[in-house]
Amino acid sequence: MAKSVKHYIKRAKDGAIKDIATQLRWVYSYAKDNRGLIVLYTVLGLSGIVVSLISSLVSRDLVDIITGHRTGALVITFLSMIGITLLSTAIGQISSYLSTKISLHVDNHIKASVFDDIMVTEWEELDKYHSGDLIARWNGDVSVVSNGILTLFPNALIFTFQFISALYMVIRYDASFAIFALASVPISLFTSRESLKRMQKGNMSSLQAGTRMSSFNQETFSNIQTVKAFDMVKLYSKRLRVLQEEYKEVRLKYQRITIINAIILTIVSLLVTYSAQGWGIYKVWNGSITYGTMTMFITLSTTLSGTVNNLINLFPSGILFSNAAKRLMSITGLEKEDYSNKEEAKEFYEKNESQGVGVCVRDLTYAYPGGENVLENISIEAHPHEVIALVGPSGEGKTTLLRYLLALIRPKEGFGYICAGNSQPEDNNYINLSASIRQLIAYVPQGNTMFSGTIAQNMRNVKENATDEEIVDALKLACAWNFVKKLPGGINSEIKENGGGFSEGQSQRLSIARALLRRSPILLLDEATSALDMITERKVLQNIMNDKYARTCIVTTHRPTVLGICNRVYLIHDKQCDILTEEEITELTTMPLLEETEKS
Repeated sequence: MAKSVKHYIKRAKDGAIKDIATQLRWVYSYAKDNRGLIVLYTVLGLSGIVVSLISSLVSRDLVDIITGHRTGALVITFLSMIGITLLSTAIGQISSYLSTKISLHVDNHIKASVFDDIMVTEWEELDKYHSGDLIARWNGDVSVVSNGILTLFPNALIFTFQFISALYMVIRYDASFAIFALASVPISLFTSRESLKRMQKGNMSSLQAGTRMSSFNQETFSNIQTVKAFDMVKLYSKRLRVLQEEYKEVRLKYQRITIINAIILTIVSLLVTYSAQGWGIYKVWNGSITYGTMTMFITLSTTLSGTVNNLINLFPSGILFSNAAKRLMSITGLEKEDYSNKEEAKEFYEKNESQGVGVCVRDLTYAYPGGENVLENISIEAHPHEVIALVGPSGEGKTTLLRYLLALIRPKEGFGYICAGNSQPEDNNYINLSASIRQLIAYVPQGNTMFSGTIAQNMRNVKENATDEEIVDALKLACAWNFVKKLPGGINSEIKENGGGFSEGQSQRLSIARALLRRSPILLLDEATSALDMITERKVLQNIMNDKYARTCIVTTHRPTVLGICNRVYLIHDKQCDILTEEEITELTTMPLLEETEKS
């Protein structure tokens, strides 16, 4: 006992109580909107216990009347028993309905809130987690927490009330029976202690194994084309089975601990029940109590030991609940992006819409977490009606620079801003880059970024109220209308997952059209024309330049043929950034591929 006390004191000092308090506050923030329903559910549960106790009294009277130990109205007592049974059933069904309703409501509420938290979390913080891990936490852990809000707190109160009320009934009529019921408490607690420790560790291992499975499945299905192309089907099938075996072993180990704990509690419960029955038979034999009273005592003794078991069984649920809450809190507690200047950015653009806005970077130095500098003292600028090119070998930091312009990453040194027209920082007509600025940027990343749905739905993702005419105009600017108009459904033609049904070049043009439809003053194209032929690529860029809309365009490319139509070209290499002269640009445009040139 002293060892146990020291153990819990040490845990308290280590911050266990503080962690639990933090988790409870976090859970309450989601449960408070359903306080009324949770209270009603708890009241119904408590009412059910009262009805159950009354039922035991009526059962006692019914047995005594039948066995002749008491005279009374048999019909009335029997009807009372039926009425109590129906009332108990009604309470149980209403409680079940409320339980489902609350669980679904809380589940949806937490999922929506966690989803929102994930979406506004700093990109670098979120990038530490596998997308499959995020899905597992968002889906599985949220369900555990939402169910736990009902199965833990109200049930803990209900079971405690059930134990106290049943104990009161036993003591009131014959305190000797309480000895048998209470004897199970220390035995159950002692035998369950070690099991609960193992269950906590096993549950966390189970969650981690489940996350690995989810991550593997998500990544495999997302890259099934690559798996097939490299003939890795057997390899991935083998890996799946290894993960399945690991998950199975962890789950079975956890289940074995649960079974052992359940067996121990069952044995204790049986000992209490049979001891109470033996004592009850003895009391009836010496005439101390009636058969009905003995039946009531045995029922109440069983209820007491069962309630103790129910309370103890809440601990595994509590462990699962606590682990799930920890995993979710680790996500929701990540640093959030700064959207505090969203209205200021909107007003800034409205004020300078006619002349457009540019974007500038001054003395930027950046390193990915735990790594060396990727960029050092980088400075670039781009202004309305300009197309600025970023060139250089792969892996030198072009995409990283665009991520900074999107405020997805934070620099070690330097700063960036958007400015009115061609103004400079000394003109004091600028706003620093932050997540709030993204509303003024349209972005076309590398690869296929189309969503499943129709072409029109994809377009309206960036402009919900766009008309069909506006969509067609954007498709024309991106040189995509020629193939879209030939489709059976036109702009209402379906796009499969990951742009399925369209070539890489077609998907790129659709992505560019989507960005143009948004009518953002700043357009970032990251290798967005790499799958286009040279003629189409130049035409797309010329359409953007010739558009009367005051737009600032920055492109990254390995295609030197388009550099001649750019206003400025920045060469990013060896962590540095140099602006190229016209002679250097001309020299590059005569070479087949910039990337190959840089490598050579």
